[in-house]
Amino acid sequence: MKRRIIHTQDGSTTLEIEDWGEHYHSMRGAIGEAYHVFIRQGLELFAGQEVQLLEIGFGTGLNAFITFLEHERLRQTIHYEGVEAYPLTPEEVACLNYTEILEVQQKQAFFQQLHSAPWEETVSLSPTFTLKKRLQSFEQISDQVRFDLIYFDAFSASVQPELWTEAIFERMYKALKAGGILVTYASKGSARRAMQAVGFKVEKLPGALGKRDMLRAKKEME
Repeated sequence: MKRRIIHTQDGSTTLEIEDWGEHYHSMRGAIGEAYHVFIRQGLELFAGQEVQLLEIGFGTGLNAFITFLEHERLRQTIHYEGVEAYPLTPEEVACLNYTEILEVQQKQAFFQQLHSAPWEETVSLSPTFTLKKRLQSFEQISDQVRFDLIYFDAFSASVQPELWTEAIFERMYKALKAGGILVTYASKGSARRAMQAVGFKVEKLPGALGKRDMLRAKKEME
């Protein structure tokens, strides 16, 4: 999987998979998209709470990083688990400029720690933030009633349609606690119908940076 670093419109970096023409983040702005989809429409719903959080596609670590930056403002304790099948190399991580664009250069060591932390181990990165990185494919996820919030940040259905099926969303549904939330940048009708078919209540929300829609799905209270 050949990848290269490129810049998005807000100046923040992302990766492109050259053979697919697929990007890890929106070309309209990696940071802007991440804040809109995952923080404003996901994390902020759990202000003042202890949150068990699963990310589907740890990737560049951007979502984990901004979750850490925001969780103190939101008075949260975060237990973060990120699933990734193809981790970035140290050379790729060194090219990411999120601390510079966010003007939090003093957090660069923490950002590096997100990537250097061992896989398959829970590590405490602060008194209120733990991280576990899981080296596995999404099809291998078998958690049962564990998470309050899922960041579903898989590659798009145009290049990996197998990640946007009822089979995958059934795994997500089972992984969530009752009342749990899944948020994703995607808005395709096929994804929405797959979510609904396994029991999610799905709503369309305004998308990030000019994108019309995104989806938020809820596992109803039993």
